Amino acid sequence: MTDILHRIRELAAGLGEPYRQAIDLDEIRVETGALQLAADYVTKKNYRNVIVAVDQNTYEAVGKQLVMLLETEKERGSGEVDVYTTMIQPDAEGDVIADEASLIELILDVQRWEANVIVACGGGTLHDICRYAAYTTGIPFVSVPTAPSVDGFNSKGAPILLRGEKKTIPAIGPKAIFADLDVLVQAPPELVAAGFGDMLGKYTSLFDWRFGSWTADEPYLELAAEITRKALDKCVASVDAIADRSEEGICLLMSSLIESGLAMLLFGQSHPASGAEHHLSHYWEMEYLRLGRRQLLHGAKVGVASMEIAGLYHRLVNEGFGAQGIHPAAAVPPQVTACWEQICQEIQLIPDPHQLGELLAAVGGPNTMEQLGVEPGLLERSLREAHRVRPGRHTLLRAYNEINETFAEESPGSE
Repeated sequence: MTDILHRIRELAAGLGEPYRQAIDLDEIRVETGALQLAADYVTKKNYRNVIVAVDQNTYEAVGKQLVMLLETEKERGSGEVDVYTTMIQPDAEGDVIADEASLIELILDVQRWEANVIVACGGGTLHDICRYAAYTTGIPFVSVPTAPSVDGFNSKGAPILLRGEKKTIPAIGPKAIFADLDVLVQAPPELVAAGFGDMLGKYTSLFDWRFGSWTADEPYLELAAEITRKALDKCVASVDAIADRSEEGICLLMSSLIESGLAMLLFGQSHPASGAEHHLSHYWEMEYLRLGRRQLLHGAKVGVASMEIAGLYHRLVNEGFGAQGIHPAAAVPPQVTACWEQICQEIQLIPDPHQLGELLAAVGGPNTMEQLGVEPGLLERSLREAHRVRPGRHTLLRAYNEINETFAEESPGSE
C-alpha cells in the first residue's frame, strides 16, 4: 500500500496542486504487525492525549491491545502518551449508529480529556463517528480497521443520521491507516463478504457517475474512475482467495477497499464509489431505523442492491428507454437521448444480476432480497424513491423515476 500511495500521489500531482493536496495521508500500512506500527506512529507524532474509539466488539478485537501497546511505549520512555478509551454505545436495537448521540458521546470525551488525536478502531460506522468528531473538534484521527468490510475508511465524507435522515457531511480523512492482517483474517466471514459486496457496487456506481457527467454535467475525473475500476477488477479476479479468507485474499480485499477510498479522496466526493445501489442501501437503513429493526451490514445491502440496479439498467437498454421512451406520453430528456448509444455501451460493462449473484455467493454473502432480509414492498418503494436520498446526484435511476412520475401526472385518471 505504501507503493500505491506513492503512485497515486504522483498521479495526483500531475493533475495540479489541489489534487496533490487531496491525498493527505502520512502512511497506509496493510500488513502483519500493523497494530504495533500504529502505536509507533502515534508515539512519534508526539500526540499527548490519545482517544482510542471502539465499540464493544472492536475493543476486544483490537482496541484493548492497542491501548496496551501505547501504554508500553510510555513505560519505555518512547513518549508521553496518555491513553483514554471511548466505547461508543449501541442503540436500543444493539447497533452502533453514526447519529447525534454517538457524535456527542465522542465529542464530549475529546473535550473532557483535551485529546489531540482520535484512533478509530472499528468498521465504517465507527470511522464515520470519529471523522466527524475529529473534524468538529479540530484534531486529526488515525484509522485502524478491524475488518475488510467497507471502502470508507479513508473517506472525507461522513454519512450521519440526523433525526433519522441520512446525510453525508464533509469532514476529514485519516492521517494514516494501519490495517493489521493478524486482525483482519480473524474478522467474521459476513464482514469479509460485506466488503466484497461493497466493491461489487462499483460496477453500478461507476456507470451512474459517467451517466451523471454526460446528462447533467456532473464533474468527472478519469483518474479516479480508473483507480476504482482497477481495484474492482482486482477483487473480482481474486474472488476465490477472498472466499478462502487467506491472508493473501484478505490483504487484496483490504487494499482494494482502501484504493477505492483513495479515488474518492482524489475526486473530493463519493461519486466513484456510490451510485443508485448506495441510495437503495441508505433508504433501507433509514426505514429499518424508523421501524426499530436491527441494521443490515452496509456492504451486504450494497451487493444485493447492485444486483437490483444492474437488472433494471439492463432492462432499460433492452426496452430502448433512451431511444424512444418507455411511455409514449413521457419524453426522455434530450440529454439522455443524445448519448443513449454511449450509455448502452457503458451498461454492457455491468455484469447481469445472475453474474453478480454468483460472485456474492462465492464469498458467502447474501445474493437475494430474501436472504438479505428486505421485503418486496420495501424494495419496490425504494426503487421508486431512493434517488431522493441524494437529490444532487443524477443517476439513471433518478432519470427513470422522474420520467415515470411525469407520465403518471400527465396520464388521464392519475391522482
